[in-house]
Amino acid sequence: MTKRARGLRNLRAVLAPVTAGVCVMAAAAAVLVPVLSDGGDGRTPGRASQGTASARADATAADCTPANAAASLRPSADDGPAVDRIKARGRLIVGVDQNTYRWGYRNPATGDLEGFDIDLVRAIAEDVLGANPKITFLAIPTNQRIPSLQKRTVDLVVRTMTINCARKRQVAFSTAYFEAGQQVLAPRNSSVEAFDDTLKGKRVCTAAGSTGEAKLAEQRHGAEVVTVPNQLDCLVRLQLGEADAVVTDSALAAAQAAQDPTVELKGKPFTDESYGVAVNRADTDLVRRVNKVLEDYRSGGSGSRWMAAYKKWLQADLPGISEAPEPQYSD
Repeated sequence: MTKRARGLRNLRAVLAPVTAGVCVMAAAAAVLVPVLSDGGDGRTPGRASQGTASARADATAADCTPANAAASLRPSADDGPAVDRIKARGRLIVGVDQNTYRWGYRNPATGDLEGFDIDLVRAIAEDVLGANPKITFLAIPTNQRIPSLQKRTVDLVVRTMTINCARKRQVAFSTAYFEAGQQVLAPRNSSVEAFDDTLKGKRVCTAAGSTGEAKLAEQRHGAEVVTVPNQLDCLVRLQLGEADAVVTDSALAAAQAAQDPTVELKGKPFTDESYGVAVNRADTDLVRRVNKVLEDYRSGGSGSRWMAAYKKWLQADLPGISEAPEPQYSD
């Protein structure tokens, strides 16, 4: 058996339980989703409150610029229609990734979801629902993050989602909980050097609906762009020889390099990316509640829960970060 064949066999062995996990989580969510569609019963926003919230969101999006894109509503512990809906259901439904190492991935040894994003989800659920909260983790591809919120399939999306003005016209965001930047990932022996003309003639992979796809649409540097549903698919394309490089967030690229030591980050990040928790635009009370959780999560400096999660999941691959992002507020 060749080295490549052994590697692919091992990769399939790791991903097999992940694929099975999608069905389990989707089935659990399907039972709960109809509750999200109810209206006018005191548990979901009525038309008047939805209209007010949408108007506020419209104003926020209209004022959005790259400089203030990461600004969000001020934190509050007060309950509101969205928080009441979650409490009445007794369960938080969250869109996550299950195949991004260190962030949101299914541990093949235990079957459990783990990672930096998963720890944050648990902190939010504990604040809203109390100790030992019930959570449905719904695995969603990159290009379904926004539709899943708009259709109310999920309450939140916590999936390394970059905050930008285009997205804020469709969904609401918390304050930033991590900062990264777009970067190139390629085999160590590749002639690709960075996000520049060394990409000319190369097949560059990125996830559909991602910031990487948008940046490649602006400037391809002569590359052929290949899109996939999930960012990990790009690593598989590299391993199969079906892509020559990947454009993705530096944090995700570092996680992929940790999975496969034959690839490495090339050049430096060429954008500034702030990750936020995404929420339906009408659910302003939930945005404020998540921001309150993030205030608590960041507090304590080097002894904060945020720093503990960073040291546990990210420090080995993304060293040198000494504090959480400073929150920005729009009101």
